[in-house]
Amino acid sequence: MLRRILSATIFIFAIQLGFAQSFDKIKLDDYLNELAKSNQFMGSVAILQNNNVIYTNSTGFSNVEQQQKPNNKTTYGIGSISKVFTSVLVLQAIEENKLTLSTKLSEYFPSIKNSDKITIGNLLNHRSGIHNFTNDKDFLEWNTRKKSESEMIQIITKGGSDFEPNSKADYSNSNYILLSYILEKIYSQSYSDILHGKIVKKLGLRNTYFGNKMNDTNESYSYKFNGNWIKQAQTNPSIPLGAGAIFSTPTDLTKFASALFNGKIISKESLKSMIMMNDNFGYGIFEIPYEEKIGYGHRGGIDGFNSVLTYFPKDKVSIAILSNGNNYDIDKVLFTIENFVFE
Repeated sequence: MLRRILSATIFIFAIQLGFAQSFDKIKLDDYLNELAKSNQFMGSVAILQNNNVIYTNSTGFSNVEQQQKPNNKTTYGIGSISKVFTSVLVLQAIEENKLTLSTKLSEYFPSIKNSDKITIGNLLNHRSGIHNFTNDKDFLEWNTRKKSESEMIQIITKGGSDFEPNSKADYSNSNYILLSYILEKIYSQSYSDILHGKIVKKLGLRNTYFGNKMNDTNESYSYKFNGNWIKQAQTNPSIPLGAGAIFSTPTDLTKFASALFNGKIISKESLKSMIMMNDNFGYGIFEIPYEEKIGYGHRGGIDGFNSVLTYFPKDKVSIAILSNGNNYDIDKVLFTIENFVFE
């Protein structure tokens, strides 16, 4: 009887393990390489299942001018996927009793309109009403210049409020910049050091860091296509902070997502609150469905970088796509990859 039970268990596990590993990886390589040849996509992809990376691909150029090709250690700006990291750091702080979801913004930044009504929870799920400064027409006139905390707070304060706190949800990068500063205050460390100590080092993410290191040959430049690939100026990381200034690889991102959903960096209770949707917003995370399946993750875009990270808890499958140049809808790339993986 025991032997039959063990055999059945192994058989079921083998089916689950083979579920994502049996797709045609050569055809997926051909698809991504063809996109690169036709100037539709440059970047890297990773797929993970059951904590094992089962597929990677890098295509195009990380440095077009020098015809330098990317590899699985090439890093990309992940844009707003950074918010998932920041949300985790905030939830860790709450678990350490340094904050609560009901802590008021006025304890840290009383100059911001409605700060006495805005909670940490409102910042996490974009229900604060705080104006999104990156929507301002003049943003691209100063985004490459370093900004201090006081300068950024002045900009956010000047933007005011777009709606009454907690009356609805509307995406605002300002929320996560404020959360970044709050983390720096409660830990008395830079955002970069907090990120490294509490997530990167803990999970052994070897190619994830805050800011850019353009003297690093493994870091990609970003591009936009206008007849040919045109290098984009890079936003100074002092501006987006934990809202969008992290660099990483697809492999690191899939490992991070797996660790998050398997209780390695926050508790199950914190994760449950993180993925609870309110007007389609979780705490730094969204539902990203595929057919009847529900994945959780985030999309990102900064300068010429575009990215998407999603994790399917029931299948224990994570997909990360990081692009430093695309002339094609990245969601269509994701959908095609999901077709390979799940069908």
